[in-house]
Amino acid sequence: MKTTVLKSKIVNIGFLLIIVLISYKVFSQEKVNEDKTLSPYFFIQTDNPQVDQLPLKSTFAKVNIAGVIADVRITQVYKNEGTCPIEAIYVFPGSTRAAVYGMKMTIDERTLIAKIEEREKARQDYEDAKQQGKSASLLEQQRPNVFQMSVANIMPGDEIEVELNYTELLIPDEGVYEFVYPIVVGPRYSNTPEDLASTDEMWVSNPYTHEGEQPFYTYDISIYLAAGLPINGVVCTSHDVDVNFMRKDKVIIDLKDSEKHGGNRDFILKYRLKGDRIKTGILLFEGEKENFFLAMIQPPKQVKPENIPPREYVFIVDVSGSMSGYPLDISKKLLKDLIGNLKPSDKFNVLLFAGASNILSQRSLDANESNIRRAINFIDRQQGGGVTELLPALRRALSLQGTENYARTFIIATDGYVTVEKKAFDLIRDNLGKANFFTFGIGSSVDRYIIEGMAHLGKGIPYVITKQSEAKVMADKFRKYVENPVMTNIRVKYQGFDVYDIEPAEVPDVFSERPVLIFGKWKGNPEGTIELTGNSGNTYIHEKLDVKKFKAETSNSGIRYLWVRERIRMLDDYANLEQNDTLVGEITQLGLKYNLLTAYTSFIAIDTEVRNTDGKTTTVKQPLPLPQGVSDKAIAGSQYYNGGLGINSARATQCKKSKGELSAVIQESNLELLSDEEVEETMLFALVETMPEFIGGEKALQEFLKKNIVFPEDAKQKGISGTVYVEFIIDTDGSVKDIKIMRGIYPSLNNEAIRVIKLTNGKWKPGEQRGKPVKVKMTLPVRFEI
Repeated sequence: MKTTVLKSKIVNIGFLLIIVLISYKVFSQEKVNEDKTLSPYFFIQTDNPQVDQLPLKSTFAKVNIAGVIADVRITQVYKNEGTCPIEAIYVFPGSTRAAVYGMKMTIDERTLIAKIEEREKARQDYEDAKQQGKSASLLEQQRPNVFQMSVANIMPGDEIEVELNYTELLIPDEGVYEFVYPIVVGPRYSNTPEDLASTDEMWVSNPYTHEGEQPFYTYDISIYLAAGLPINGVVCTSHDVDVNFMRKDKVIIDLKDSEKHGGNRDFILKYRLKGDRIKTGILLFEGEKENFFLAMIQPPKQVKPENIPPREYVFIVDVSGSMSGYPLDISKKLLKDLIGNLKPSDKFNVLLFAGASNILSQRSLDANESNIRRAINFIDRQQGGGVTELLPALRRALSLQGTENYARTFIIATDGYVTVEKKAFDLIRDNLGKANFFTFGIGSSVDRYIIEGMAHLGKGIPYVITKQSEAKVMADKFRKYVENPVMTNIRVKYQGFDVYDIEPAEVPDVFSERPVLIFGKWKGNPEGTIELTGNSGNTYIHEKLDVKKFKAETSNSGIRYLWVRERIRMLDDYANLEQNDTLVGEITQLGLKYNLLTAYTSFIAIDTEVRNTDGKTTTVKQPLPLPQGVSDKAIAGSQYYNGGLGINSARATQCKKSKGELSAVIQESNLELLSDEEVEETMLFALVETMPEFIGGEKALQEFLKKNIVFPEDAKQKGISGTVYVEFIIDTDGSVKDIKIMRGIYPSLNNEAIRVIKLTNGKWKPGEQRGKPVKVKMTLPVRFEI
C-alpha cells in the first residue's frame, strides 16, 4: 500500500467576511492585536454631505513631442464640495523614464511655484503648514513610476489647481516610436505587516472602485507632435482620438469627448517616420555652466543566422486574482503561440504562480507535439485567483536543473502588481549566470517599472500586451529578437570631442533594431567624432558620427533632465537593496542641483495665508478605478492577508461623523489553483486545478453568509473585535468536514464562525484534480470589527 505523507499548509482562499459596527456604543473595550498587512480596499461612498470623498475633479495632460523628446504638463484640479476642510491624497502613475522637473499650485488668483527639498524636510514642512491652516501641496515619488500628490487645507468651495512637468525620451523599436502616458496605478499586493511598513510603502493601502466602474474624475490629453521628419502614420491603440495633420511632419492628436472617462487604462500612441527612418544623430544643449549631449546611434540591420542553437525556455506565468479573466485570457493566447511554435530541438517547462506555485514537470520537456499539447491544457485549466507571490516563484524556477549545452531563457508573464520590485531585481542580478529574462506585461495598465527592470537586469527585453490581438505580434517580436544576433562588445570612442559624466559608463548589449543611447556632458567646442564599434554574430559593426554636423539648440534643454534621470536610473531604480548613505547623498544632491523629483527629494508649495483657522481637517484618499479588464479579485486577493476591508477612504477625525448602522460586507470567494503530477483520491490537497465552488456561485455564497451571520451579543457589549481563522475540508461529495479554529479571539466569536461554516455543508461543488473530485483543505478568515 502506498503511503502518502502530507505536510500541513495554511493557504488563503480569499473570501473574507467582515461584520462592521459603526457608531456603536461600547461599554468596555478589549483590544485584540492583529498582524495586518498593507492592502488596497474597495471604496464605499457615504451619505455624509460634510466630507467630499471625491476631491479630484479632472486631470489633463498637454504633451509636446519635438523629435524624440516629449515634454508633458499635467494639470490636476481639486475641488471641495463639502462643508469641512479636507486634505486630498492622490496616487497616480508616470513613465518609468519620466524626469519630473517642476510643479506649481494655483489658488484663486495666486500661483505658487514649488521648490525642491530633501524628502523628509519637504514632508515636515507640509505637515507644519497643514497644522497651521495653510494650503499646501506635496509631490513625492513612491516608485520611479508611482507618485503621490497631497493637497492640504482645501476649504469648502475651493478649487485648487496643481501642475507638474516632466520630460522623457522616446526610443524607437523596429522603426516605431511609442509615447505611453500611464493614467492609473493598479492595486499592489504586499505581504509587509502594516506596523513594519515604511512611510513610502503606505500608498499601497488605497481605495478602489469595483471592476467596470468608470473613474469619478474626468481625463483629457492633447498632443502636438513635431517629428522633424515626415510622419508615415499615427495610431492610438488605447483610446479614440482625432488626428489632424498640420504638415507632413507635424500633427495634433486630441482625445474624443466620448473618452473623458477613459482614465482606467494607459494612453498609448504609436507613429512611424517615412521610410521607417530612425533619427540617428546627436542632440546638443549649451547651458550657462554645463553642456549636455545625447547620441542615438542605430546599428545596421543584421542577417538572421542559418544555424540557431537550441534553447531551453521556462515560462513563469502569473495566475493570481488580478490576472483573472481578461488578462489571463491574453496570457493563454500568448503562451499558446510561444509554446506552440517552439522548435523540435528546444526544451521547455511551465511554472504557474499565485499564492503558491505549480510546475508542469520537474525537468524541462522536449518540444514535441504531445508535450506542447500537455502544456497548453495545463495552462488552459487556470482561472485566476489568490495573491501574487512573485519571489517564491522566481526562486523555484531558478532552482530547477537546467539542460546541459542549452541556452536558458526565462519568460515571465504578469501584470506586475507587487511591491517587491527591488527584491526581484536582486534575485535576478544574483543569478545572471543561470538564465536571461524576458518579460511580458499583461493588461491595460501594468507596472512597467518591474516589467522593464526584470528584463533590464536579466539581459532581456520587456514587452507589454494590452489586448489579445497583440499577443501574436509580440510573440513574433520575441522570436525575432531571440533568433537574431545581439550586438556585443560595444565600444565608444570620442575623438576630438571633450566629454565626461557619460551614461551608461559601459554600453550594454543591444538587441537587433534597437538604438544605442549615450548621455553625457561636453566641454569646449562641439566638434570631433563619436565612433561606435561592436560585434553582431560574425559581423563587425563600425558607426561614426561627425559632431560638427549637429548644432547646439535651446530647444534641446530637456536633455539636461534626461541626463540626470538616466544617471539616477542607474544609481537607484535598479540598485541593490543595500543602499548606503553615500549613494543616497549623491542621488539627493542630483535632485536638489537639477530640480528633479527623486526617491529622496520632493516638490513642496505652501501658501502664505492661514485659511483654516482651527487647523482641523479630514484626510481623503482619492479612490482609483480598477484598470480596464482587471476584476474585483485583484482586491480580494490582497485583502486576505490584511484581514480587512476599508469602509471609507475619508478618515473623518475632526469633522462630525454621520450616524452609522450595523452593516455586513462580504468579499467574494477566491481559491488559488494548483495541481500535482500524480493524483490519488485519498490525498488531501491545499491547492487544486479546479477550485471548490459554492453552488450558485460567489454571489450566492455572499448572500448566504450575509443572511446567516449573527454578531454575538456578548462580544458587542464588550467591544471585542478581531479575526477568527477557521480551517475545514471540503470532501469529494461537497460536504464540509473537520472544522476547527486555527486562531481564535473570543469563545462566542469562534463558535459563530464555526456555526456559519457548518451551515454551508452540502452546498459546495468539490474541487477537482485531473478531472477527479478530491479533498481540499481551506482556511477561512472571519473578521469581526467594531
